[in-house]
Amino acid sequence: MAFAQLTYRESLRDIEACLHAQKNKLYHMGIRAPISRNTLANANKIRDWHIYADLAQSLIPTARKLYVNDDFSLELENTVYALDATTIDLCLSMFPWANFRKSKGAIKLYTLLDLRGNIPTFIHISDGKLHEVNTLDILPMEAGAFYVMDRGYLDFSRLHSISQHSAFFVIRGKSNLKFRRIYSHQIDRTTGLICDQSIMLTGFYQKKDYPDKLRRVKYYDAKNDRTFVFLSNNFSLPAITIAELYKQRWQVELFFKWIKQNLRIKTFYGTSENAVKAQIWIAVSVYLLVAIMKKRLKIEASLYTILQVLSVTIFERMPLLQALTKDDYKNKVEPKGKQLLLFD
Repeated sequence: MAFAQLTYRESLRDIEACLHAQKNKLYHMGIRAPISRNTLANANKIRDWHIYADLAQSLIPTARKLYVNDDFSLELENTVYALDATTIDLCLSMFPWANFRKSKGAIKLYTLLDLRGNIPTFIHISDGKLHEVNTLDILPMEAGAFYVMDRGYLDFSRLHSISQHSAFFVIRGKSNLKFRRIYSHQIDRTTGLICDQSIMLTGFYQKKDYPDKLRRVKYYDAKNDRTFVFLSNNFSLPAITIAELYKQRWQVELFFKWIKQNLRIKTFYGTSENAVKAQIWIAVSVYLLVAIMKKRLKIEASLYTILQVLSVTIFERMPLLQALTKDDYKNKVEPKGKQLLLFD
């Protein structure tokens, strides 16, 4: 018990010494007192969020060039994008501009993620009322690229617009789809494929919005015991590749989870629309800077590890590479022969 108390006191002394050292560093940098939350809120309210948005937009091409030759889980030369949105709940009384429901506020963060390197290439921030399909109207289209989406983006007039831009889409179909089968392609059922069909839509409005033929791939996921139906305008790729492309859409969900957890995007320093957008774009810029740094410095550590190291060494005067590589952050299993014995 006495040993535990001693260890606890030593830990407190270490923490106090660390805080004292950080205060001294802040003092030498010209910061004489702790920065209040209200000061940060006012700064975010005054500074135009477009500044940080432009910074992120300038970093995106740099990051994409560094990751363009990264290994992709699929042998595909085309650029593959995953499109999705995440909802960030807000208090309507504090954020009255963030309309969502009658008694609830929220904003939506729409992201188009380049799956080579998981680099966000397009970001749109709106209130919670904007429907997913409306973002397809402002989405930049790249000829020859694949756009992988969930069924919330299923709008045949907008999907037809993607085809007219010589781009491809892979989207999950709905159960009430009305169609006529034109041709059934051969499949390997051992891969989980159920069917690979060329179809024409027969619904009145659906046929009018998308007059061309579509590809319908049905796939059974044995691991999760689920059946999926995918629609695409690409007829050259193997059917199993269409299914695997949709699996890669999960990367954008991981991006949202990572950025919320590690960049504190859900805790805002300010309640104005400008403050919220500024903080989101700052978080995206930090993500891009860390991704660029990881590639240029050839750091093997994950983005999460890099952020953790930077958070505790931000005021240290040392080369960046030294801070990130002077220790081995990988867990090592020591041989049992080096374990000290408590009793002989």
